[in-house]
Amino acid sequence: MKRGPIFSPPTSARLFSDSHPAAPPAGVHVANIDGASRGNPGPAAYAVVLRDPEGKVILELGKKLGRETNNVAEYYGLLAALDYAAAHGISGLRVRSDSELLVRQMQGRYKVKSADLKPLHERATKLARQLEYFAIEHVRREQNGEADGLANLALDQAGVPKFETHSGGAGGRNTPRAAEKSSRAPQPITVRAHYVKGVLVPVDPLDLPEGAEVTLELRVPQK
Repeated sequence: MKRGPIFSPPTSARLFSDSHPAAPPAGVHVANIDGASRGNPGPAAYAVVLRDPEGKVILELGKKLGRETNNVAEYYGLLAALDYAAAHGISGLRVRSDSELLVRQMQGRYKVKSADLKPLHERATKLARQLEYFAIEHVRREQNGEADGLANLALDQAGVPKFETHSGGAGGRNTPRAAEKSSRAPQPITVRAHYVKGVLVPVDPLDLPEGAEVTLELRVPQK
């Protein structure tokens, strides 16, 4: 028996999974998107590289967000591509992303459980259905280098330290990318903390990547 499509037929645009390819109509634009977060959550950015049907780059966008997760940043990249398509009369769009979580959620394969992602997913779905043709597919990270580079450039230009950059990986897990090594030794920082019931509690929030290893030098004030 022939297997049916994953999606319920939308009112306008046709959404396809990459396991059910369909011949796209003429005039389809292709957008590579990416999101990055240094800290996850931490300073985040998204990027879009959009090409016209002839393969010419017509948009290169990289923009810093506030403190967000990599998954939120990925959705902002998708929304930026969809918003651009709506504003410029683009009726056919194929999106390529290395975030398996985002792609499978947009395809209806994964449920959207995160409260942070639900409104972004709903808006992206609404915009996608307004197109005559929309498709989204998962690509390997090495095939998404341009968008990845733009997202990280936006963080670099904002002066965000290069700890670790997280991006959507297999199954939506936060896959760490090796931070660039510096020839200079890291500069020490001073952290104020209270000692409460055997635990050091920082006075100010620390913007450190998850699992970061730190060395403490304690100076106990004399009473």
